[in-house]
Amino acid sequence: MVPGMGLASWILMGLLAGAVARYLTSGSGGCLLTVGVGVLGALAGGVLSTALGFGGLSGFDIRSFVIATLGAILLLLVLRLLRGGR
Repeated sequence: MVPGMGLASWILMGLLAGAVARYLTSGSGGCLLTVGVGVLGALAGGVLSTALGFGGLSGFDIRSFVIATLGAILLLLVLRLLRGGR
């Protein structure tokens, strides 16, 4: 976990990132799915951006929100491919 970012911040970031990603990809699902996709997407985005040399999640700021949202979008697209595009 990123220092300075508590569990509540991760959940809030996940909710926001998941909601934006769901809106942009025309996805569906409940609040728990949105938070789950957002938090996992934030983690995936942080890992990918670190691996690519862009740095990871650094706290609750706009850069971290964009990384989290892009990770959530990527996760939603992968889930859509795995589920057969429904």
